[in-house]
Amino acid sequence: MRAAELISPLKFRLTDMPIEDPGPGEVQVRVESVGICGSDLHSYSEGAVGGTPNVYPMVLGHEPAGRVVRTGAGVSELAVGDRGALEPALYCYHCEFCLSGHHNVCTNIRFLSNPHYPGFFRELVNLPAVNFRPIPPGMSLDEATLVEPLAVALHSIRLASFRQGETVVVLGAGPIGLLTIAALRAVKAARIWAVDPLAHRRELARGIGADVVIEPEEAVEGILTGTGQRGVDCAIDCAAGEYTTGQAIQVTRNAGRVVLTGIHSSHVVPMDGSAMRRKELTIFNVRRSNHEAQDALELLHAHIEWFAPLLTHTREIEQIDDAFAIASQYHDGVGKMIVRP
Repeated sequence: MRAAELISPLKFRLTDMPIEDPGPGEVQVRVESVGICGSDLHSYSEGAVGGTPNVYPMVLGHEPAGRVVRTGAGVSELAVGDRGALEPALYCYHCEFCLSGHHNVCTNIRFLSNPHYPGFFRELVNLPAVNFRPIPPGMSLDEATLVEPLAVALHSIRLASFRQGETVVVLGAGPIGLLTIAALRAVKAARIWAVDPLAHRRELARGIGADVVIEPEEAVEGILTGTGQRGVDCAIDCAAGEYTTGQAIQVTRNAGRVVLTGIHSSHVVPMDGSAMRRKELTIFNVRRSNHEAQDALELLHAHIEWFAPLLTHTREIEQIDDAFAIASQYHDGVGKMIVRP
């Protein structure tokens, strides 16, 4: 089968990879759509995701959707031709974290698109049947690629125990920030600020549910003024930029919550420890999602009109270099870039 391998920073190659028959309890899926994630862009541009360095060659891509082409022994609930969103995380189910319900931090997790575990920028993949989530007939496979990142957004607001009627700022209106805004809209946040330097992303944020969109240079003063100097109940940093976490701390009220959803490029993140202590802020760190995929699928299906404008660009796998160049540089008004293997 054909696959796109990242062989060095900023460089892919198309290659052939072998694939076995699906094993017992597995399905073989023809991958038809894969979204480019922010962590893919870290791997592409920086040669690492957080503290995990690339090991070349590697196959990225973990926001996939596709169609069943074969079923392994014992699979009865799925059939050839079924369409679905694909879960990229393979858990062990027996470590202390799986047994306590924290599957997203499984000790033995295999996350497809990490080093040594090929992701979904390839034509075919074998997966446990439980990792295949059927989608409704009216949902396109491009739309289904949003299930995985939307699950991350849902996990972030649940982790912070976000409640209806609270105020919130989302720093960064890239795809994960936009999906976080939609998730906050669904739980009826009282007022949502979105902060981003790019005009087209601010407009996407307004379209998906932000009440106020603002540039970073004006964010702290604007949000504090807009809340009567109180600050917001919760700040969600989806940008993980040099100053965004610091801004999140500045604009959050006393005894509020700060959620770190984005992945910082640096191991050391500047934070105002005095302000965090003085305000007694709670800081939440997000590690992907933890069984929110079905809820994400249902939200996506219920409000597809919210999400469709995010899907701005598609490229065939032969154009994957172009796809990543556009997505990494935020060119051409890109929201979410889809690659079709």
